[in-house]
Amino acid sequence: QVPLVESGGGLVKAGGSLTLSCAVSGRTFSGYGMGWFRQAPGKEREFVATINWSGGRTSYAKSVKGRFTISRDNTENTLYLQMNSLKPEDTAVYYCAAEPTGWGMLHSKYDYWGQGTQVTVSS
Repeated sequence: QVPLVESGGGLVKAGGSLTLSCAVSGRTFSGYGMGWFRQAPGKEREFVATINWSGGRTSYAKSVKGRFTISRDNTENTLYLQMNSLKPEDTAVYYCAAEPTGWGMLHSKYDYWGQGTQVTVSS
């Protein structure tokens, strides 16, 4: 198994910024694709961003493109999501996830999930 632990969530005002982190245990982090997903109250879980094993390929949901940046530090075994220009619509529980192929963009391959961290954006 691949334990994932998200952190960095909190309450911010609209227009503000927040950085989420996901610490990954184990020795195989560098070989995994990684992603961020979120689930808002009363809504289904949705894709936010993915990054491949090397960090050279990323993808973003249309709703966050240009505002959010996904990155990874394979030395620290940590995934990041830098969120800028936050909107109330970004309020959700954010989850990090890992998939073993390393490609990242294939959402069906995400088999490992963190516990989630709450992000609340006030208007």
